[in-house]
Amino acid sequence: MSEILFEINNGIAFITLNRPEKLNAFNRSMAVLLQEKLDTCKTPNVRCVYLTGAGKGFCAGQDLEEVIDPNGPGMDKILKEHFNPIILQLQQLQKPVIAAVNGVAAGAGANIALSCDIIVAHEQASFIQAFSKIGLIPDSGGTFFLPRLIGYQKAMALMMLGDKISAAEAASMGMIYKVFSANDFVLSSQKLAVHLSKMPTQALAYIKQALQASLSQNLETQLILEDVLQQKAASTHDFKEGVAAFIEKRNPHFNGN
Repeated sequence: MSEILFEINNGIAFITLNRPEKLNAFNRSMAVLLQEKLDTCKTPNVRCVYLTGAGKGFCAGQDLEEVIDPNGPGMDKILKEHFNPIILQLQQLQKPVIAAVNGVAAGAGANIALSCDIIVAHEQASFIQAFSKIGLIPDSGGTFFLPRLIGYQKAMALMMLGDKISAAEAASMGMIYKVFSANDFVLSSQKLAVHLSKMPTQALAYIKQALQASLSQNLETQLILEDVLQQKAASTHDFKEGVAAFIEKRNPHFNGN
């Protein structure tokens, strides 16, 4: 069985981390395969990416047995060749990425979720910055994303203390978008993906680009970028379709172009 399950259906790329016996902890082959699948998501027929985990966990981070293996890739390669490229791919993909966190998201697994555009969670899911418990620092973009999501003080405490945060707590502090009940999780999270896949894809990509840039730019520079991106959005088919549908009082039919 493949360590990454992958299917494109009606414009949605469904990606499932698939080492359930290890709570979907990453080894080298799994990391490389995920990178390949994320590259496939660049194709125009993918308009939304849905990332989740098989079994009881979303992702337990790095498989520590590989870390201590004298013949393994070593920590340097694990970051430079495994996790860092995955984080960059998720951020640079010009379409929305949903993290559907079905269970525990720990260490690098938590930070992969945080690097996605919209994060939803099963009511029994949890998040933990587990690094300090084994003498490491948060990686995989955790020190970038978490303080921007919940603030410096809370991020510092969660990273130093390694507290496990419930899905409800994560939502209340702004770490994630929404929590779904056990009965509704799959249906509701996939319904969100379906909705995004039918929206104006290029406009969503420009929103993603603008928000990412806003993290490091001043207001004047951001206003200039908004102008540039708005002109691009206004030249798309979907803008014209959206305006026409509004005037004609009908539902728009966006094609992603």
